[in-house]
Amino acid sequence: MNPLDNEEMLLALQQTLTKKRVLIVDRHTPARDSMRLMLSVIGVTAVHGAGSAAEVIRQVRSHRFDIILSDFVLDDGRDGQQLLEELRHARLIPLSTVYMIITSERGYTNVVALAELVPDDYLIKPFTADQLQARLIKAIYRKHVLQKCYEQIERGARQEAIAACDRVIQQQPQYMYDGLRIKGELLQSLGRTDEAEAVYRRVLEDRPAPWARMGLATALRDRGALDEAGQLAGQVLQEAPNFLSAYDFLATVYEARGDLAAAQQALQQGADASPHNTVRQRLVGDVAARNNDLLVAEKAYGKALARSKGSSLCGIDDFANLSRVLVERGNVAASRKLIADMKREWRGDKQADLAALVAESLCLAQEGSPDKAKALVGQALELQQQIESEADPWRRPPSQRLAIDLAHACYTTGEAAAAQKIMRQVAAENNEDPQLIAHITQVFAKTGQSDAGQAMLDQVGREIVELNNRGVLAARAGDFAGSVQLLIQAAEQVPNLQFLVNAAKAIYTLMERDGWDPELAARAYDYLMRAGQKDRKSPKVASARELYGVVAKKYGMAIDNLDSGPATS
Repeated sequence: MNPLDNEEMLLALQQTLTKKRVLIVDRHTPARDSMRLMLSVIGVTAVHGAGSAAEVIRQVRSHRFDIILSDFVLDDGRDGQQLLEELRHARLIPLSTVYMIITSERGYTNVVALAELVPDDYLIKPFTADQLQARLIKAIYRKHVLQKCYEQIERGARQEAIAACDRVIQQQPQYMYDGLRIKGELLQSLGRTDEAEAVYRRVLEDRPAPWARMGLATALRDRGALDEAGQLAGQVLQEAPNFLSAYDFLATVYEARGDLAAAQQALQQGADASPHNTVRQRLVGDVAARNNDLLVAEKAYGKALARSKGSSLCGIDDFANLSRVLVERGNVAASRKLIADMKREWRGDKQADLAALVAESLCLAQEGSPDKAKALVGQALELQQQIESEADPWRRPPSQRLAIDLAHACYTTGEAAAAQKIMRQVAAENNEDPQLIAHITQVFAKTGQSDAGQAMLDQVGREIVELNNRGVLAARAGDFAGSVQLLIQAAEQVPNLQFLVNAAKAIYTLMERDGWDPELAARAYDYLMRAGQKDRKSPKVASARELYGVVAKKYGMAIDNLDSGPATS
């Protein structure tokens, strides 16, 4: 029986709805008042209003909302889709919050954008109170069924979340596929590729769901079956051209094959279909820049900056990316204007000051003023040291892209030793980030350092393997205490994702055997947080956090929320 057709259940849900806290987002006061009145008709009285995206951010920081009803068209050029993107990116709303977008826009582009970010529903104006109530009740019940999954995800307890999904799959046939979808994502996030593949194949035996095909394609890619994965993603786009993440996926497959042109084309197709997506515009800009298609890179970076400006999605890297491309295209005046805008918006921010020094140095070098450029590079190097000494990696670590740009400026002004030092450090600390390594390689090529640069990257790779092997071999020999000390030394010397994760796991393995040690536990927690800053979606990070939960639970310790769950709707 459909639970929503049961009269008793329907009555209970209606009563639950009256207790929900709702946020109405609309730039027009009369529209907010009208929606407030409609909600009052169905018994909802705890209603807040917000007329701008900035006001939404302020309110969600102060209150926990059960439901957010957002108009599509918001203030300052932003829209309800971008607001959803921002709220999820910054983890400002829990997974249990019902998010609906209200729109009178029936155009293809907007509908695609809405569908991509998977709000719980969207309503086309006009609609009645009864229609609103029915849609809200349906969304609330779905959230209720999946609540235990969400709770465990937000705790970072992914194994418990998988168990909660299994209960939904077994006990709630109507929501079985929701449970399977979340379970597949969780298994994928833990690096349990074979199990995730089995989940997706189970779904596909019953129905040709695009998300299951993409999940299977991801599993195939992760175990190296690039051709099969690419073909599957292509089939998804033939049958469901609005499944835009398939374009992003295809781009990763093409790039893994070394075909940057095809990767750029795939990303551009996705960006053309969904121009509101800030992250995809950045990806187009990155791959176009590496492909030396500077005009496309300029347009994409410009769109990313315009879409994110004034939001928490905007960063100094957005300005630096566009500035860099403008200089390379010879448009020094536009680069200077952009940097002036950045300095106004980020007044007093030291990383913004560093970006401005680097950008102006590159402008001066382009104009044939090497002495002035070199003087600014000297100032930038001093400021970078200050930023690194004051950095809080838990909050806002120094921009690695900006460090690479500084190295570029150093090479351009003859400061090769300083450039090499920066490049070695960034390469070592981000050896598992293919985008940053590609950026480094591109700078080496632009500055005539290709062979020496590749030799340096190879050497860094060998050193990382050697450092890691010492600790791993000690652990295999049963010397867990020695392994911990060696891996801590490696993590402190080169705080890359691999060393941070391995050191944390070594500490938890030692404590599981010898007992809880508050000092070691604090260090491991710090390593996990820093690893999550580098890549919160990494299966390695997820695996280490699972071990943390197991050991903390064994000794009765509170398990802190490490905010490591997948962004599931």
